[in-house]
Amino acid sequence: MSEIGKSVRMERIFDRNTGNAIIIPMDHGVGAGPIKGLIDMPSTVNKIAEGGANAVLGHMGLPKYGHRGYGRDVGLIIHLSASTSLGPDPNHKVLVTTVEEAIKVGADAVSVHINVGAHDEAKMLQDLGHIARKCDEWGMPLLAMMYPRGSKVTSEHDVEYVKHAARIGAELGADIVKTNYTGDMDSFREVVQGCPVPVVIAGGPRMETENELLEMIYDSLQVGGKGVAIGRNVFQSDDPIKLVSRISMIVHKGFTPDEAMES
Repeated sequence: MSEIGKSVRMERIFDRNTGNAIIIPMDHGVGAGPIKGLIDMPSTVNKIAEGGANAVLGHMGLPKYGHRGYGRDVGLIIHLSASTSLGPDPNHKVLVTTVEEAIKVGADAVSVHINVGAHDEAKMLQDLGHIARKCDEWGMPLLAMMYPRGSKVTSEHDVEYVKHAARIGAELGADIVKTNYTGDMDSFREVVQGCPVPVVIAGGPRMETENELLEMIYDSLQVGGKGVAIGRNVFQSDDPIKLVSRISMIVHKGFTPDEAMES
């Protein structure tokens, strides 16, 4: 029965027709505080939903001020991991919420953040394995944010590190892996080919232009990427509704970036 539960919930995250997803993470309030775009959470969630996102992602407070009782539906992913920029090691993510607590607030999926190569990598991997087993038990999809970060990592976008991190997520039981785009289609193809579960790309730091963001999304899809999990570049944009709509045209309708920008 748990497999049925996962299947039902996954359809609230991934479009049934395209098999792709537009996820907007909004968990930054814990790590960075009330930054631009996350001051008025209900308003931001409304814009993202109306733009056509499949799901929003955030901590346990998100359902309290982001739940919509009207308009277009949007999936809910509860983030279980946390650290702050004020802590001694922001790369060390700890579990602050359980799968069962996420179920109680109506989550369609949960997510964890793992920094592969960080000082406390071992504990984070242990947590990932534990959460994956709990998700199997409850029929809850698990998104693993898999980032290569640590003293041995020379570049967080290097294909060798990224494809290793993505594979770890799948190996330990994640249903979806979020990781960095490696900068070009040929290298990102290696990441997708080496990961047996859907891979969605992170947005990373704020980009200079919207077209640059759309080009990255389009290129990732051409080599097997299954969508996006992009936060700051969306909720800090001047017009989140229009940007999400343009991303949707690329992710779900097959538009090119130029075609989307002309809309």
